[in-house]
Amino acid sequence: MDWSTVTSEDLIEALREVEWSSPPRSPSEFFSRFTFPRSYAKWNSRLKCNLYYYRTNYFILIIFGLGMGFLKSWMAIFAALLTALSIAFLNDSFAGSFNEKFTRMVRQLSPHLAAKMRPPLTPVIRGRPSSKRAIYVCGKPRWAFVLLFSAVSFILWFVTCGLLTLLWALSIALLATVLHASLRTPNLKARLNTFREEFRAVWRNYSEL
Repeated sequence: MDWSTVTSEDLIEALREVEWSSPPRSPSEFFSRFTFPRSYAKWNSRLKCNLYYYRTNYFILIIFGLGMGFLKSWMAIFAALLTALSIAFLNDSFAGSFNEKFTRMVRQLSPHLAAKMRPPLTPVIRGRPSSKRAIYVCGKPRWAFVLLFSAVSFILWFVTCGLLTLLWALSIALLATVLHASLRTPNLKARLNTFREEFRAVWRNYSEL
């Protein structure tokens, strides 16, 4: 996969659709080999490759940075968890998996309530869905939960007077992420992983035809 031809929009779309259930890379692999890129093109390609390959590690790093910034305030830690959950719901795989597991748990307690949580049927025209399949959580569009969790977390940030600390903690965590992604040399395992994910995406699009 030639990362130099991948735009920022393509990378964001890939991160939104890719599976996030895989465990993070081991520390020995994450902190294995660091070199300076030889050119801007090499740096740009390396940054995109590492952001995609080590996505789970970077997500944990950002949440850890936010948590360390608010060890003395449990409300701020709860706000950080809500912020992380709202970001995770932007991923199709996480939202669909969460909806399936939560609905299965509710079905064991109340089948009638679980039936109400089913997503609406997508109209089909000539054997194909009329539009791109929308993601639902508990019978509601996932954007409703993203907005809800984001609003509650923002209120908690404001109440705890931790907005400035949030910006500092988030800036440091993002800076550490960019530095690692810029200096970590992509290995053969990362390249094979991107080829495998690319094949899955092509196969998924072919199966939907």
